[in-house]
Amino acid sequence: MKPTEELMEEHRVIERVLAVVEKATERAESGGELDVDLFRGAADFFRNFADMCHHGKEERLLFQKMVARGVSSETGPIAVMLHEHEDGRAHVRAIGKLADKPVDEYVRKELARHSREYFEMLRVHIQKEDKILYPIADKILTGADQDELERGFADIEEKIMGPGVHEKYHRMIEEYEEKYP
Repeated sequence: MKPTEELMEEHRVIERVLAVVEKATERAESGGELDVDLFRGAADFFRNFADMCHHGKEERLLFQKMVARGVSSETGPIAVMLHEHEDGRAHVRAIGKLADKPVDEYVRKELARHSREYFEMLRVHIQKEDKILYPIADKILTGADQDELERGFADIEEKIMGPGVHEKYHRMIEEYEEKYP
């Protein structure tokens, strides 16, 4: 499997959490239960799996390799992706902080707003990566580059994420999907 295919598989996992967060947000916006535990768990997932692991692979390895092959990091797709990663981090920080506060109308409204802005931005972001950035990478990266990325991705999985973390998140996602079908 090519590194970009691995990143796209991770996108599918992230999209599953986005779908659950969207349903929980809709429930909260319509006056239903505000499931702060779900928002806390989602913020943890987005911080660790989506940002530290997935974005880490992109920013530390893929983007650097693409820049070495002549793609600008100042303009174009990499610059856009980096900017959107920062926007996403701001929303995730806000979601995490809000989910730890006592629930009132302000918390309900702001949690829904940040969640909605995050999942709307991230869905478009994922499409840009899948349809534009990764095909560029696949065209310009050599076989040796691909092999080096594979080893680097495995290193991030092992040393930064650690054993059992992916499994923990997959169990969490399955529980959330049962609660928000």
